[in-house]
Amino acid sequence: MRFTLRIWRQDDATADGGLRSYVVDDVSPDMSFLEMLDVLNERLSAEGAEPVAFDHDCREGICGMCGMMINGVAHGPAKATTTCQLYLRDFTDGDTITVEPWRARPFPVVRDLVVDRSAFDRIIEAGGYVSTPTGSAPDAHAVPVPKADADTAFEAAACIGCGACVAACPNGSAMLFTAAKTTHLGMLPQGQPERYDRARAMVATQDDLGFGGCTNAGECTAVCPKGIPLETIGRLNRDVLSHR
Repeated sequence: MRFTLRIWRQDDATADGGLRSYVVDDVSPDMSFLEMLDVLNERLSAEGAEPVAFDHDCREGICGMCGMMINGVAHGPAKATTTCQLYLRDFTDGDTITVEPWRARPFPVVRDLVVDRSAFDRIIEAGGYVSTPTGSAPDAHAVPVPKADADTAFEAAACIGCGACVAACPNGSAMLFTAAKTTHLGMLPQGQPERYDRARAMVATQDDLGFGGCTNAGECTAVCPKGIPLETIGRLNRDVLSHR
């Protein structure tokens, strides 16, 4: 397969960036998108040019590092898929593909396709800890959890913090991310003591960091690689408005 890649190149956070075109050929349809970037970088390095900087780690759809905009869609055209699990067979031979970093004020570009997503860490830090009694650990079945609550908590805990929800949102909102992090604790008994304070603190921190407000556009859930539903945001809103 042969592709023309229009990739955003930017030396650092203070430099002006722009799209630069590269042709990549003789790549297999069974390659992942990141493997194609590896092939391009090997060629650029051999030519003495600067390789394209991009985030990656596990390459198994778990870590959330590989986020980038591909033809204007977070993580690319395949649904419920991270960039590292996006394969070239999802494109047509000869396609021109535009690759850009996340676009959001709290996610400044570090270099090329790499953005600083530490704002997510600040939101998580604002949530604090869950209260646990001292002493020996209780038996696993000592605190019953309704099946529906356990399923909802597990669904929310699948969030990998990739930032696709922010990049796709027309407002640059982090509400789906914040909602996922509050829900997976708020649905379990261990998370009840600080449930409402946690929700308010995390939303306040999210706002202070410059993320936009949620207007229920739904773009976040459309690109979420783990399929976290919009209802999660409704649950967060109820927690924020409760027990004032």
